Amino acid sequence: MAALDLFGRRWSLRVVWELREGALGFRALRERCSNMSSSVLRQRLVELIEARLVHQTPDGHYALTALGRQAHTALSPLVDWSVAWAADLAEHSADHDSPATDAPATSGAAHHPLDEATGT
Repeated sequence: MAALDLFGRRWSLRVVWELREGALGFRALRERCSNMSSSVLRQRLVELIEARLVHQTPDGHYALTALGRQAHTALSPLVDWSVAWAADLAEHSADHDSPATDAPATSGAAHHPLDEATGT
């Protein structure tokens, strides 16, 4: 249950997702997380470090630990499901929306599968 509590906190999954390809500095990580507030990012990093999923490198960057990489691997089926779910929602939304209620066009910014999970 502790894992569900940790991953249920806003932005926790997104931080793990963004660190999946390697270490990032605080500013770069914040930018990849849709410019979330610095205080929230610091809190999530502290929690993920205490959970031994993230560590801070000697140069001050943040990276997944072996446990963090295992968590990312374990969460991959959830990412796959979320992509299919988002596509299904979009398909049904397009089928049922009238032109007056269509959502505005996206800005073309990079889309992350975990955006739906983090509310961004």
